[in-house]
Amino acid sequence: MSNPLDPAMFTECRSADLPMRLKNKWAPKIMRCLVDGPRRYSELQVPLVGISPKVLAESLRSMERDGIVSRTAHPGMPPKVEYELTALGFSLLKSMESWCDWADEHLEELLEARQAYEGRAWQMC
Repeated sequence: MSNPLDPAMFTECRSADLPMRLKNKWAPKIMRCLVDGPRRYSELQVPLVGISPKVLAESLRSMERDGIVSRTAHPGMPPKVEYELTALGFSLLKSMESWCDWADEHLEELLEARQAYEGRAWQMC
């Protein structure tokens, strides 16, 4: 039998304070949209099929709060707002690319594991 888990095992782990909300599936996609420079909100909506305006706004606000993107409001009628990656956001891209590389390399295994799991779950019913 293995040793019991320490209830305080994460108390010294700073990952809970990570600026990136990893549970936000849209953040990496938004970052990818901003790689080539500033974009307006309406421009971001085009490739982000399936995201609601509310979720896009919340995601951008969260990413701005965490220093991943910056928001610049330009005066005029109508007002023009642009979002762009910060230096901190660009520094996160390398890690994000590592995740993508891993997914590309192991996608078949992942899909096979899911299919096997679903087959077992179906048989248990």
